[in-house]
Amino acid sequence: MALYKLIVPLLISLCLILPMTLASKFEYCDSKDYAVKVNGVKISPNPVKKGKPATFIISATTSETITGGKLRVDVRYFGFPVYGEYHNLCEETSCPVTGGDFVVSHSQELPGFTPSGSYSLTMKMIDGEGDELTCISFGFHIGSASSVTDI
Repeated sequence: MALYKLIVPLLISLCLILPMTLASKFEYCDSKDYAVKVNGVKISPNPVKKGKPATFIISATTSETITGGKLRVDVRYFGFPVYGEYHNLCEETSCPVTGGDFVVSHSQELPGFTPSGSYSLTMKMIDGEGDELTCISFGFHIGSASSVTDI
């Protein structure tokens, strides 16, 4: 009986936590041999809630030293461009990146009027000389602030 009291809460908490921490599927933009290899993408919360902060975490590996650069983020809604901007790479990760594993993390609060639905995001990482280090795209879903379902 005591084992049952321990296992049931553990299983319930895993069912609640796992959907928020599972990695999202991503694709490289093309078949280039990028200097930065992406290992995974995590989105929190998932689905993203309009009017609330969302965090996109990209884990990656490089054999090169990266001393600066920028991220280009483009978002599409049903294939139509709806948002695009550049971010300073060193504000999204610790610079310099000296080869090996690193994480790029970007948080942003979406306006409350953002339409619910499926979106795609393309992220290009560009070094200080303007060379593309990597390019990935992945989908995500925006639900209402009260949404608790995942797609």
